[in-house]
Amino acid sequence: MAVRIDLTLDCADARLLAEFWKTALGYVDEPPPAPFTTREEWLAHLGVPEDDSADDGAWLCDPDGVGPGLSILKVPEPKTAKNRLHLDIRVSGHGGPEERWERIRAESERLVAAGGKVLVEVDGHHVVMADPEGNEFCVAATSP
Repeated sequence: MAVRIDLTLDCADARLLAEFWKTALGYVDEPPPAPFTTREEWLAHLGVPEDDSADDGAWLCDPDGVGPGLSILKVPEPKTAKNRLHLDIRVSGHGGPEERWERIRAESERLVAAGGKVLVEVDGHHVVMADPEGNEFCVAATSP
């Protein structure tokens, strides 16, 4: 039996990255677990120190319940190296290689407008990008 996974992304500014990744993935803010009505209540229940704020984290989910959850947590240390794990954002649609490349380029342009940065274009195949804090991810097409 497969297990469900969630992903956690360390960051310096959780709000900034939450907005970027909601735009990139179509995710929404995940509500706090029941019976809590706010993240602050939930964090207090966990015994998180009072100087830690709900603004130090963001919890996102796929509104359709299909994709993994994404936790974005503020940490004190900066990013220092290339990610060992990265996300691939897959654009869907049919057509030949030219049409797929056009969709990949259009999606990468949309994500640049949201605050991302193009690092490398592997012509005709995928675009390596970085989010506003430099976390790498790729934009590619779904399998033909």
